[in-house]
Amino acid sequence: MRRSLLAANWKMHKTSAESVAYVKSLGALVQPLTGIDVVVAPPLTALAATADAARGLRVGVAAQNLYFEKQGAFTGEVSAAMIKDTGAGWVIIGHSERRRLFGDTDEWVNRKLRAALTESLSPIVCVGESLMERERGETLAVLDRQVTVGLDGLTADEIATLVIAYEPVWAIGTGKN
Repeated sequence: MRRSLLAANWKMHKTSAESVAYVKSLGALVQPLTGIDVVVAPPLTALAATADAARGLRVGVAAQNLYFEKQGAFTGEVSAAMIKDTGAGWVIIGHSERRRLFGDTDEWVNRKLRAALTESLSPIVCVGESLMERERGETLAVLDRQVTVGLDGLTADEIATLVIAYEPVWAIGTGKN
């Protein structure tokens, strides 16, 4: 059974200096904890500095996204190899904001997941339904589609390396629980 995971996505918050200071403080706090993995996901501009600061601490570092191609004319995107080069060992894939605001599809989640696994990054795959889907009673159908398409073609060993994070879109900032 997988160990518990506490992951914090910083989204578009914290400079490199702020990220480094935070991860050092966090590292001191989580040092005595056992049986739990702690991962932070700073913004891309702070990824390498945060990964360097986290070295030797019980804090993993994740990128907030990746693009599935290895290289090319994809302005603003970052590949799995580039993420690995920063020292980060984790990556968030399929975050609700990426799906909703940037059009990431279940098929793209699958391609990103394959790219992450190729570089031995530990993926955190987000799934979750919108408020409208929840109110229509479509929660299980949405989650089934996201997991089925998102993990399509992966082996049992590959699936065993990832984390699936249930992130109901309807609960983000709505005050509903």
